[in-house]
Amino acid sequence: MPIQTLLPIQTMPRRGALAALALFAACAGAGPARAQPEKGPEKGPEKPAEQQPGTGALARLVGSAPFKAARQALADDHERFVAEIITLTEIPAPPFKEEARARAFAAMLKASGLADVAMDSLGNVVARRPGRDPSLPPLIVAAHLDTVFPEGTDVRVRREGTRLMAPGIGDDTRGLAQLLALVRAMDRARIRTRRDVVFVGNVGEEGAGDLRGMRHLFASHPAARNAAGFITIDGSGAARITTTGVGSRRFRLTFAGPGGHSFEKFGIVNPVAALARTVSGLYAVPVPAEPRTTFSASVIGGGTSVNAIPAKAYVEIDIRSAAPAEIARIDRALHDIAQAAVDEENAARSTAMGRITVSFETIGDRPAGTTPPSSPLARNAHDMAVLMGLQPAFIAQSTDANVPMSLGIPAIAIGTGGRGGGEHTLGEWIDVSRDEAVQGMAVALGTILASAD
Repeated sequence: MPIQTLLPIQTMPRRGALAALALFAACAGAGPARAQPEKGPEKGPEKPAEQQPGTGALARLVGSAPFKAARQALADDHERFVAEIITLTEIPAPPFKEEARARAFAAMLKASGLADVAMDSLGNVVARRPGRDPSLPPLIVAAHLDTVFPEGTDVRVRREGTRLMAPGIGDDTRGLAQLLALVRAMDRARIRTRRDVVFVGNVGEEGAGDLRGMRHLFASHPAARNAAGFITIDGSGAARITTTGVGSRRFRLTFAGPGGHSFEKFGIVNPVAALARTVSGLYAVPVPAEPRTTFSASVIGGGTSVNAIPAKAYVEIDIRSAAPAEIARIDRALHDIAQAAVDEENAARSTAMGRITVSFETIGDRPAGTTPPSSPLARNAHDMAVLMGLQPAFIAQSTDANVPMSLGIPAIAIGTGGRGGGEHTLGEWIDVSRDEAVQGMAVALGTILASAD
């Protein structure tokens, strides 16, 4: 069953921060909340968000004693936060092999105060922080467990002052550590939200993982199926708010033919010739600037020897757009171009030993989606960034938020705060300067509290 059919469209009414004030008034004297059983490089052009001063109820939330206490807890907890980043980073989590990190993260969630922690059948870690009204749809807050780096990559962390360097440290290990710090800060400040907040460390966000963790969560977990909203914390900075999920479709095209000795069988059909025509034809397809739409011939392989006409050659193609109709249009064009290239090669050279064929294998299919910047969830993130002294921008990229967006559930991605760079390279780094780190975490904290009420 297509994942798009699994959930009805949900909306999250903006009780916003006005309700949060009542929350804080009610919980200021309460005891600690106790758990009950329960891109990166893919971003599109940035669009500056409307710059309005953070006033009204959300500003009052930020000025309240519980929020100040939670923010101070984040500052006091900073060294533990940094230590957890290092610990998790040095547990390898290559694609499809996230289990060791998942088990460590689950243990850290329990040590941070959540009793209701479980790992689902795919390897997602799911933990519930109970709210005051369990009948309400929950808010889901996630960070992904996997990295892009293959097994055997050296993931030991090097530290130079406040800079930490290691593959995967910012994308998205820092996000996992931030979830832990937020749980502890909310407990220390005795904050109990109206809705349950479900914290998730998910598998399969990167590359060939194809959002498998989020697809599984929203297909099978009751909290996800009924979610009021979704926030993924992914990447550095805290001013970029992802409200457009860039969809993608990825294919491996395999061109097959008879093959033969390059001298003796010269003149027979060649799969590489058809492949080359396909790539050339694809790059003649026009695409709109808005919605931003792209394609790429990314990986090519095949053949056995320099003196042999190959029996097989393949190319992997990546198609992306914020508009599903554009992805479908280029998909159709690619199929037509590939078939025409095969027909042309079969007509141009001898088929006495056999003909050229082409087959398509889908190796990735990420749904596109949008959360309007005017939605309560997006506005909460925007206003919190303003209140924390940042200049927010709404952007388009591919993240775990694509899945709930495609299902009509309000969803955004926000960064962890602080600086970082080199994502998806061996030179990846983050800066864990305390003030910048707390500033970014405060954006996430306020967004969660206002959206979970």
